Amino acid sequence: MGSKERRERDREHTRRKILDAAREMFVRLGYEATTMRAIAQEVEYTPTALYHHFENKEALLTEISTVDFRALAAAFLRIGRVADPLERLGKIGEAYVDFAVTHPMQYQLMFMTPRPPELADKSGVARGDPGEDAYAFLRQTCAEAIATGRLRPEIDDPDTLAQMLWGAQHGIVSLQIAKEHDHWIAWRDVRTTARTAGDALVRGLLRAPAD
Repeated sequence: MGSKERRERDREHTRRKILDAAREMFVRLGYEATTMRAIAQEVEYTPTALYHHFENKEALLTEISTVDFRALAAAFLRIGRVADPLERLGKIGEAYVDFAVTHPMQYQLMFMTPRPPELADKSGVARGDPGEDAYAFLRQTCAEAIATGRLRPEIDDPDTLAQMLWGAQHGIVSLQIAKEHDHWIAWRDVRTTARTAGDALVRGLLRAPAD
């Protein structure tokens, strides 16, 4: 490996280390309470070295959001070849829960950590592109499911349907993430619970046989 390649590898390793530390601190302390100086201390760099990689805290959050939301979209794309949109909705739910369980820190920052309104939509993800935007992929599948004519007549808006399905899975996942150490509850396997709930919800959306 040449010196240029080695420098590039070291630079990417450093950036990942900074991003991982910042993500954890944003979740643990909140975005507003986390400072660039504190992140630098966490990774044992000087603030000057940190600013060499990211100009400010906003740039850090933007980079993290881009990486994490693209990773979720990629997880959805891997099941995109399922022809039946109703079956695909179930697979999307499974992929969503699996992402949350496998990457809990990323999930908490993406969906459970407040951020300033002006930063809420800032990322490098192409909004509305199902290849990068996980919500766009879900919405597209919902539109295809509605177009089959198999859903109840009042289920006619893909955004409403997408938010119903998303909310159901998010509620199960976030509740367990937030309360997993609360032994008052006999927690069941989150993947199984979410899959069962998703199946029940989709069945409830179907037209009655006489419709």
